[in-house]
Amino acid sequence: MSYFVTGGTGFIGRFLIERLAKRKGTIYVLVRRGSKQKYKDLLEHTGLSSDRLVAITGDLAKPRLGISAKDMAVLKGAIKHFYHLAAIYDLKADAASQELANVSGTRNAISAADAMAAKCFHLASSIAAAGLYRGTFREDMFEEAKGLDHAYFRTKHVSEGLVRNECNIPYRIYRPAMVVGDSKTGEIDKIDGPYYFFKLLQKLRNRVPQWVPLIGIEGGQMNIVPVDYVADAMEFLSHKAGLNGRCFHLVNPESQQVGEVLNIFSTAAHAPRFALRIDMRMFAFIPPSILNLIKGLPPIRRIINAVLSDYGIPQDAVGFMNMPTRFDSRDTIKALKGSGISPPALEDYAHKIWDYWERNLDPDLFKDRSLRGNVKDKVIVITGASSGIGKAAAIKLAAAGGKVVLVARSLEKLEETQREITKNGGSSFAYSCDVSDLSSCDKLVTTLLENHGHVDVLVNNAGRSIRRSLELTFDRFHDFERTMQLNYFGAIRLIMGLAPSMLERKAGHVINISSIAVIVGTSPRFSAYAASKSALDAFSRSAAAEFSDRNIAFTTINMPLVRTPMIGPTSIYNSVPTLSPDEAADMICSAIIRRPKRIATGLGITMQVLNAIMPKAVEITMNTVFRTFPDSSAAKGNEEGKGEESSPEVSSEQMALAAVLKGIHV
Repeated sequence: MSYFVTGGTGFIGRFLIERLAKRKGTIYVLVRRGSKQKYKDLLEHTGLSSDRLVAITGDLAKPRLGISAKDMAVLKGAIKHFYHLAAIYDLKADAASQELANVSGTRNAISAADAMAAKCFHLASSIAAAGLYRGTFREDMFEEAKGLDHAYFRTKHVSEGLVRNECNIPYRIYRPAMVVGDSKTGEIDKIDGPYYFFKLLQKLRNRVPQWVPLIGIEGGQMNIVPVDYVADAMEFLSHKAGLNGRCFHLVNPESQQVGEVLNIFSTAAHAPRFALRIDMRMFAFIPPSILNLIKGLPPIRRIINAVLSDYGIPQDAVGFMNMPTRFDSRDTIKALKGSGISPPALEDYAHKIWDYWERNLDPDLFKDRSLRGNVKDKVIVITGASSGIGKAAAIKLAAAGGKVVLVARSLEKLEETQREITKNGGSSFAYSCDVSDLSSCDKLVTTLLENHGHVDVLVNNAGRSIRRSLELTFDRFHDFERTMQLNYFGAIRLIMGLAPSMLERKAGHVINISSIAVIVGTSPRFSAYAASKSALDAFSRSAAAEFSDRNIAFTTINMPLVRTPMIGPTSIYNSVPTLSPDEAADMICSAIIRRPKRIATGLGITMQVLNAIMPKAVEITMNTVFRTFPDSSAAKGNEEGKGEESSPEVSSEQMALAAVLKGIHV
């Protein structure tokens, strides 16, 4: 007894061949000329010899599968079971490809099986052959299928019809549900079906505590089975006598709704669950024409596409979240009786599916997340690079292969940074520029474009911070002017000078070093500083919206307190928690790698949320901070280091408050 298998090097095919190998007989597998390595991999995986697992060169798109006359002569009369598994099982594939593989491929497989005089033709169809039938679809139903507009549904239905109407030899049809990985190992070879939503669950897990209840959708029916069940059932049913001309639903008798499935995988991922699930049928009263009009609006369409792209979810996958079909499998259950073969509950193996995906198929695993891979040979401009955060970031980026451009007022100090960069094997360029002087900014932009051609990343790091309460600032309006000049006007002057070349190249990244004070919303004694950084934040959000479709990214880093020369004059800061310049530089490196909209600490985000829902409570808290930490001697008009408050004693109240509000004192 011999077997012939199309799609044998594919996922389901490999599992089926493993089971066929336990029986006697030669297994012939169709292999394209360009897929010989897949055949070698199959030999290695199954442990079969090339005498037992024989490659037959052919092509699904050619008549009789393109099998040579010599090979056909060997196969004729020798094949008892012909398994046609080769097809496209992918919602993302274009209609022409699906037509060629699923329809033409099936027609060619039927003619090949007929030429071989195979005893039985076994078609791996799909529940998609039912289309979007409303209600319960039985195994003896076919013509009743509805909603076949999508190419995947239509081609699976048509291919099954070819077997029913044109196959001259006995046949059996198998309709698997959504096939996921092995229930014992989780193994699978591609992302499809429910896997499309795994990235969403992963990001929720990373951002939201598991105990937080979420709002989701109920959705339609989602029937899921593991590949080992499909292979076991096909192998058993194909050898059982008296089943010719029958169709078998290889499904889970207890189908689940989308919301249930997402919650099962949320549990497996240790992500928060969707406690409240909204049934979209609640909105059935809205005419479809109105819904389509709203979804078709360019801004709505762009938002939807951007969100789906971010999570790796194809548009068609969303369209099938309300599938209305249930599948009856009583004939299959009856035929499998006594075999011990039945689909396991998804809850019992979901953790294995998730674990295999996260370890082997998560798209982020294949992205270059290394600093070198993201900065090598890129022109990165850093203002305020002579000390503190800017200097630390420059050294890290240059060591990773970036073409780092150092900018500060003092060339002498920049040369110190350059010496450290050279010692670490990096290269850099230094330019003197007073970012608070707009003409100096313009001159820098001209020089940068002349010498380097373009700028890939601009890090607006240079800044001025003034710690002084408003009562001591009534006669110091120049404090606000100077702070705004450097922190806001200087930064946007550089952005606007470099943006035209970025837009022309459709590539660029602007990173603005901001403050936790901006997202906290209240910052006693730092009104000038917080206002200037808030202005830059608002400008960047507007620019990002305008340049969103031109591959220009804007990242705001809301830094907590960092141990830099900027905070040196305020001795009270010696007693509060701070980041090191190296830690702050790591945030800049992360921004370049990930290009996020914003980077902020957990405390900053928490305070932002609290300020939104309990603004008065936050105001009182920050007023307590204001009263607990006094103005510095310099703010009061004394020279730092002189007078009775030059080295103030830190009270227990101050230390306690600092410990509670780590890093918020900026």
